Amino acid sequence: MNYYSSQISKLIEELSRLPGIGTKTAQRLAFHIINMPMEQVESLSSAILEAKKNIRYCKECLTITDSELCPICASPARNKRLIMVVETPRDLAAYEKTGKYDGVYHVLHGAISPMLGIGPADIKLKELMLRLQQDVDEVIIATNSSLEGEATAMYLSKLIKPAGIKVSRIASGIPVGGDLEYIDEVTLLRALEGRVEL
Repeated sequence: MNYYSSQISKLIEELSRLPGIGTKTAQRLAFHIINMPMEQVESLSSAILEAKKNIRYCKECLTITDSELCPICASPARNKRLIMVVETPRDLAAYEKTGKYDGVYHVLHGAISPMLGIGPADIKLKELMLRLQQDVDEVIIATNSSLEGEATAMYLSKLIKPAGIKVSRIASGIPVGGDLEYIDEVTLLRALEGRVEL
């Protein structure tokens, strides 16, 4: 039985298709949108349409942007000889929030996963290899610590090292505030191997 009119039901249905949005959250969002002033609703729908029409991949790093080059690649202050390879634009944003990295990025848009049928040709590796023909000192592999991320990191390392470019992997280990007794063995081993002198 439908509790709402067809238009409200349609709005709830469309909102619930978004990742992480269940039916209850979709209902709350739908009623919030319905109760918003018309100018705000028009502004929201316009922002969604404009983003969909104008967002594209950066010509250099392949993150999402609304111009030919993203602000990072366009910045003359960034070290173009240092490339950090990440899986998604969200990973790039996480590193940028630290404010401590001054190199550029390369977004793979995924990770190698034989179980899911995702091979090297399905992610942006070819574009990375083209970039590495320029003057690059180091590639930092910052893929996730998942099975897929590790497989991608190993593949990249074997692909890049013969070119004579330094390849490094981000350290992984114990999170701040984590109790050692609850940390898995692989993470503990990584923390031990990645230790630094104090």
